[in-house]
Amino acid sequence: MELNGIKPADGAKHYKRRVGRGIGSGIGKTAGRGHKGQKSRAGGFHKVGFEGGQMPLQRRLPKRGFKSQLLKYNAEVTLTALEALGLAEVDLLALKQAGLVGQIAKVVKVIKTGELTKAVKLTGIGATAGAKAAIEAAGGSVA
Repeated sequence: MELNGIKPADGAKHYKRRVGRGIGSGIGKTAGRGHKGQKSRAGGFHKVGFEGGQMPLQRRLPKRGFKSQLLKYNAEVTLTALEALGLAEVDLLALKQAGLVGQIAKVVKVIKTGELTKAVKLTGIGATAGAKAAIEAAGGSVA
């Protein structure tokens, strides 16, 4: 390989299509714009979703639903996950380090899914009524 022999890979470069340059080019006359109408004109443009004055689809359909942006700060942990964690005292930092909740989580709640046999003390973490009963039955506490 010599410096004077370097060239781009096949298909990496291609010429810009020159429209409206005669019949022989294959895209002369109307230059790929068809005949007449708004889209054939210079400066003929409309905004996205415009349907020629007809009520646009995004306005014809009913609006519904709402997703709170605060939900991303909430997380939940199961009794099974607490059992597998194997710590005597569990707080938010311990759950984040273990990867059980996301790093942006602020509010964590324990839900009653699975069984708990070890005594676990929760600090700064909520629990549902069923989960609280299961934790206290195993000898733990929720503070």
